[in-house]
Amino acid sequence: MIKALILAGGKGARLRPLALHIPKPIVPLANIPFLFFQIDRVKRANITETILSLSYQPRKITDIFGDGRQYGVIMRYSHEDQPLGTAGAFKAAENLIDDTTIVLNGDILTDVDLLEVLRFHREKNAEATIVTVRVMNPSGYGIVETAPDGRIMRFTEKPPEDEVTGDTINAGIYILERRALERISTGGAQSFERELFPAMAHEKAKIFAYPMQGFWQDVGSPAKYLEAGFGVISGRVQLPRYPHNSCRLNDWERSRITIDAFSLLDGKCVVKPGAMIENSILGEDCRIEEGARIKDSVIWSGTRILPGARIERSIVGRQCSIGEGARLRPGTVLGDKSSVSDFSIL
Repeated sequence: MIKALILAGGKGARLRPLALHIPKPIVPLANIPFLFFQIDRVKRANITETILSLSYQPRKITDIFGDGRQYGVIMRYSHEDQPLGTAGAFKAAENLIDDTTIVLNGDILTDVDLLEVLRFHREKNAEATIVTVRVMNPSGYGIVETAPDGRIMRFTEKPPEDEVTGDTINAGIYILERRALERISTGGAQSFERELFPAMAHEKAKIFAYPMQGFWQDVGSPAKYLEAGFGVISGRVQLPRYPHNSCRLNDWERSRITIDAFSLLDGKCVVKPGAMIENSILGEDCRIEEGARIKDSVIWSGTRILPGARIERSIVGRQCSIGEGARLRPGTVLGDKSSVSDFSIL
């Protein structure tokens, strides 16, 4: 039976301060723990058993998902006492894997059709299929070079800008046959990107690239997390089929409150007259006072924005206080319980 393995053990160092108190795979995206987007993507491919590979703060993840039944899936867990790398995590879950496996990095938001990827994988009779995507700046990713038939010839992981040979990168989504596990030694940290896949390409194994055309965004840094949020509220990526309390404009009183059609607010938010919210996401129990302006931003739960404050293209963590008349300029990122004094500019 085909299963999915989601690599959800990372500490999220590049996403700090947002991931200081919460594992990266469950940071809220559109007010929903991020992993729900990936689990929903897997369910759309008619795969109901998912393995979560955990390491950092695993209890915070297992407390949300449990055995998965309330979400219509079967959830299994593989735990790493020490981080084992992407290939090492796959090997550590070997006892739970008995067939073809879809493997996803735990920080990828995408609308890729996994059924189409599986069809391609079977047509090629591949041992491994790597989903690839074209990006504007590939230097921070793994470059993938292919032959005309899609067979992967070379991997270059995160090359310097002057050594970039193309714009097609590893999208962090793989279809792997169980025999690929035999290529991974037991014990020690090992990587798909730096060890397993380059070795397979060198040996001319049947490893192919599936070029996707749709939406793809990693959430590894605050700026990329913000872009992922825009991808959801713009409709480029579907919300998971999971109950949530966020509302659109039509659910809010229009009188003296300006909230555009793209913004997504938790139903427990309080928004006072004269406030303006544009292309933004507000979490549970946020309180937006008179005359505050929020544009292109994400505000996590329990935060209070005092009268006349201005927030643009910023991320504000949980239970923060933004003072009266304060201004958060584009690129500002505040961790949980931050306090910005009145009329400050950040």
